[in-house]
Amino acid sequence: MLDVKLLQNDFETVQAALEKKHVDSTLVSTLRTLSLGLKEARQALETLQAEQNAKSKSFGMAAKNGGDIEALKAELSLNKALILEHTQEVRDLEERLEALALSIPNMPDPSVPEGKDEEENIILKTVLTPPTFTFTPKEHWDIDAQQEWIDFARGVKLSKSRFSVLKGQGARLSRALINYMLDFNRARGFEEVAVPYIVNRPTLTGTGQLPKFEDDLFKIEGEDLFLIPTAEVPVTNLYYDEILLAEALPLCYTAATACFRKEAGSAGRDTRGMIRQHQFDKVELVALTHPSQSEAMFERMVACASDLLSSLGLAHRHVLLCGGDLGFSAAKTIDLEVWFPGQNRYREISSISNTRDFQARRAKIRFKDGKKNTLVHTLNGSSLAVGRTLIAIMENYQNEDGTIAIPEVLKAYM
Repeated sequence: MLDVKLLQNDFETVQAALEKKHVDSTLVSTLRTLSLGLKEARQALETLQAEQNAKSKSFGMAAKNGGDIEALKAELSLNKALILEHTQEVRDLEERLEALALSIPNMPDPSVPEGKDEEENIILKTVLTPPTFTFTPKEHWDIDAQQEWIDFARGVKLSKSRFSVLKGQGARLSRALINYMLDFNRARGFEEVAVPYIVNRPTLTGTGQLPKFEDDLFKIEGEDLFLIPTAEVPVTNLYYDEILLAEALPLCYTAATACFRKEAGSAGRDTRGMIRQHQFDKVELVALTHPSQSEAMFERMVACASDLLSSLGLAHRHVLLCGGDLGFSAAKTIDLEVWFPGQNRYREISSISNTRDFQARRAKIRFKDGKKNTLVHTLNGSSLAVGRTLIAIMENYQNEDGTIAIPEVLKAYM
């Protein structure tokens, strides 16, 4: 959530920053008007409360000394009614302000470039060289026609479109990838955690999925509970509404979970294959850190995910997202895009984001900084999307006869 004090004191800076994300300026203006109105209403209430305290003392002294108390009694009664009226006004403004603030995204970092959409993202560097083939490489669904690792038809029969079933060596490779990724991340200092796949509304609000993106979540009927869209949600919220010790930071975690997304805005996109599924496995990195270490942690997480891809022998590139392609909670994001020779293009396989104190303010995650409590910075990143890694291996390690080689580091896991 945005810092309301910053909005009140430096509105032009906030407005200019949010223009990078193409946020409607009238929303930001309305938020500022509400925040200033709330500030004035609170001041008026405090003035009335101070007057009530002073008049109560005068009333007590007059009653004790046998003075005329009728006029003071009438003033106290009138003042009490005004306090009730102003208290309700403050509550109403607080509710309206919070509802609007929860719908406005995080401000992008100054280093984030201007841009309308993914076409204006910036390629920072390319890691490893894509493989060359003596034959025309196939896309993963054509390779699978021979290997039968992925059963798309039965996934649809069991559920609906954008679901699939992994079989045989495909299922084994998926399990091997999860174990390898977790071990790799643990060796880099990220503690492994296993978390629930079903979470409550405050948890999703804390990381920014609610209220704005409820239509893309799978809700549990009859319960105010949802299937998680990413492990970022439960892992970040492990410390919801807690005050941590400064010396405990940073807290670094990795988790493997299934992820569930309606993909509400993806109609007609990637309808074939395993690129975009309603249910998929992902290994996540999450960090809670001191604000001064925020950027260093971001670089550490990008390096971890990139080195993991390199260890698998998968060519990829680092892409800095422009303001128009930046996610709701992110202040800065670097995507890792892996090479798919069958598609002859790079596709996103990891997204690492620094949200600064945006999620921490929503989730009330603080640390003891001397005598005051300060918001932590939260970061998250895919390390990696398991299904996309599996099909990247299928395409990059395919042989002309339709067989698929296994990366050296995974052989022990197979």
